Amino acid sequence: MLTVKTERAGDVVVVKCAGRIVRGQESTLRTAVLSEKLARVFVLDLSDVEAVDAGGLTLLVALHRWTEENRVHLKLVNPRPFVFDISSLHHAIAVLGGCESPRLHATA
Repeated sequence: MLTVKTERAGDVVVVKCAGRIVRGQESTLRTAVLSEKLARVFVLDLSDVEAVDAGGLTLLVALHRWTEENRVHLKLVNPRPFVFDISSLHHAIAVLGGCESPRLHATA
């Protein structure tokens, strides 16, 4: 389950997210952002987010596009390290079993 709390300070809106940003839960965050009128900056505080799946990532990309189209800034702050596990291709292959393709190795 995803819960959001919003706080406004002038034209800056802080959206504090807690739980999981996952498929089927996106509307809570989408509604919180899109319902704020006259905001120039959205700060999404992810410090209490446990996980983000493909549906959640799709939502974050859609919100980013919406903010760009509307000349609004979107900032993601305080993500937990395990929410976004970003690796190099080489490291990801090693983690997945060490089956390294010569073509992948040659281009890495």
